[in-house]
Amino acid sequence: MGHGSSMEATKTIHLRLNGTIEKVKFNSHCTSKDIYDQLARVAGLNTNGKTTLFLKDEDGVVVTISPSMPTNDESTPYDIYTDDRRSQEDDNFQAMISQVTDQFNRAFKVEELKTELSGRLSALERRIEHEGLKSVDVEKCKKDISEIKDQIYEAQKTFTDYSRIRPGTGICDDHKISLKRDIPKYPKYTLSQETIDYLKQPTFDMWHWEPNEMLSLLEHMYHQLGLVQHFNMNPITLKRWLLCVQENYRNNPFHNFRHCFCVAQMMYGIIHLCKLWELMTPEDLGILITACVCHDLDHPGYNNTYQINARTELAIRYNDISPLENHHCAVAFQILSNPECNIFSNVDVEMYKRVRSNITMLILATDMARHGEIMESFNNKVDDFDFENKDHLDALKMVLIKCCDISNEVRPMEVSEPWLDCLLEEYFNQSDREKMEGLPVAPFMDRDKVTKPTAQIGFIKFVLLPMFETAARLFPQIDTVMVEPLRQARDHYEELKMMDDQEKKEKKNSRALKN
Repeated sequence: MGHGSSMEATKTIHLRLNGTIEKVKFNSHCTSKDIYDQLARVAGLNTNGKTTLFLKDEDGVVVTISPSMPTNDESTPYDIYTDDRRSQEDDNFQAMISQVTDQFNRAFKVEELKTELSGRLSALERRIEHEGLKSVDVEKCKKDISEIKDQIYEAQKTFTDYSRIRPGTGICDDHKISLKRDIPKYPKYTLSQETIDYLKQPTFDMWHWEPNEMLSLLEHMYHQLGLVQHFNMNPITLKRWLLCVQENYRNNPFHNFRHCFCVAQMMYGIIHLCKLWELMTPEDLGILITACVCHDLDHPGYNNTYQINARTELAIRYNDISPLENHHCAVAFQILSNPECNIFSNVDVEMYKRVRSNITMLILATDMARHGEIMESFNNKVDDFDFENKDHLDALKMVLIKCCDISNEVRPMEVSEPWLDCLLEEYFNQSDREKMEGLPVAPFMDRDKVTKPTAQIGFIKFVLLPMFETAARLFPQIDTVMVEPLRQARDHYEELKMMDDQEKKEKKNSRALKN
């Protein structure tokens, strides 16, 4: 009985190998891996995982290698095929590892250089302080110190900005920007009705969406609002433009493409919440959405204060007047200057002038240095607002894009708090650099002074709440949907601050008792 049972469990398959027919027997209780290894040995292949082996029957159909695979005979042998793609993937992986290793080596060299130069700097400064050098020697030492600081700055800049600057580009904005890849590079997503409705809500959680999906959602906004039809946009050009916009946002912790989408989605939500299509023209709606999409293009991750204090190329170019916002505008219209990406190529000259003028006005309005001026203008108009008055409408549009730009705290806490982490990371990166370069450091950006509660309480109480409450005077529905969440966020951070203060007090008392 035992011998007969063993015979029944044995299976035989026939393979065509180098023009000859080979028999392979295996027990039906073997695993798929055992059978695969056996076939690989018969074929003379190395089973190191770099080469994939598979079988096809006489009809060219792939046969799954498993204990249940069909048997055959000499007249219908299986053919063996191999696939070396994994080897290529391994080669690509090894190349990537080599690049990463090279970058780490460069980083360590920078740190070594910084250590050496800092030591030289300290030595020179001590000589000035303690040795009472002659005035000529002092001036020479000062010159040496200045040169060393420049070397430290250049070394640090090479490392810090390496991953932030797009390949082949700097921060200057005097070149035409071209799309580096052609469409279709992101698939056409079929949006469910649930997603379509959710996209209109200020509570929308953008963290669950990949970049390609966000591109499709932005594309949907343009179609759903009738902007493609109104501006006679070529749908393919719209895709190219969105891709080019995405490519011209840097990988900053905060000011990145996801932030761009977040601001545009909030504007889309406000349009639906306030039914702005009943009060504004399609041209106005297109300007609002497009300005949001473009409002932080090519942001370097360092704010206007840094640009001005560090006397960067942008600050010099724009005479210290909203250097970043001017740069965002310039990049936006460089993209549109490319015929393949110009979504406004089919409008007449007068409409294009209006579109350009208004988008520029809105992007420049996002400079927080102008916050008081813009809010004062809107406050003077809101109680007697006239939608037919261009000045009134311009003031409203500037307030709307400002609301969207800093609207994270309107969203649920699980959505807004990760944005705060991203913002603080970008702030701390800037303040670290400012300290190294001897530039002024804002307290709200200093990692040694700021906490989440202290960062948010004042901002919510004195910037966000007054602005959204003013907008709610014109659109009462904003109070429930947006102002109330802001009040809850304020209360949340005030409670956290009380807990932090209590913890500090307890620690202080504990140290006092020990002493």
